[in-house]
Amino acid sequence: MRSSRIIKIITAAVMTLAVLGLGGCGDEKKTLIMATNAEFPPYEYYEDDKMVGIDVELAEAIAEDMGYELEIIDMDFGSIIPSLQSDKADIAVAAMSVTEEKLQQIDFSDTYETASQLIIVPQDSDIMSVADLKGKRIGVESFTTGDVYVDEIEDATPESFANGLQAIDALKEGWLDAVVIDGAPAKIYVERDSGLRLIDEPLTEEEYAIGVAKGNTFLLKKINKSIEKLKASGKLDEIRAKYIKAE
Repeated sequence: MRSSRIIKIITAAVMTLAVLGLGGCGDEKKTLIMATNAEFPPYEYYEDDKMVGIDVELAEAIAEDMGYELEIIDMDFGSIIPSLQSDKADIAVAAMSVTEEKLQQIDFSDTYETASQLIIVPQDSDIMSVADLKGKRIGVESFTTGDVYVDEIEDATPESFANGLQAIDALKEGWLDAVVIDGAPAKIYVERDSGLRLIDEPLTEEEYAIGVAKGNTFLLKKINKSIEKLKASGKLDEIRAKYIKAE
């Protein structure tokens, strides 16, 4: 896991103001601080030293629409909700699934993505369905919905990892029977490795949304308005298509 890194991303509008020498004309832009964990392609990950992905571009577009600068803090996934609760971050954009447990801790925006938890196994595995996971050793990413649902599988032994790649490495080394992870990254891992395959049956269906601190209705309304615009304009679909191949 990378240590926490801060990447300041200045929206195009702000950059233009700076070039024109207008950025400091008494009406300084506010900063929107985003918490994420950049270990989750195609939503947030690094290409060389640059953070990219669906969530990164979504947050950039929202910040630009709101007239804010965007600052991104890369942290451990388990630290994201506490960062909202302690006011260290304003928003959480991290392919975060909406669950009843999380709703007790933070508030969520409107949904911007639907997803599922998929099962990855070695090509020669005899696991063919969710039912076959009974009694198996299953790798998950800590603090994710996969972590929760695998714990409910009869006689299964869940093994938690800091990120999906570590779980995949353990699977390839023979320490696990399967890995459960969100659909989009699961497909990427399988595409990259011919020794792995996906089970056709998803473990769960879920929705991604942007998290904010409990009771921050002002910010939530602004985010929802921006998401609505991005959906209506086709910009959200354009961002998604850049990172996810059409089925």
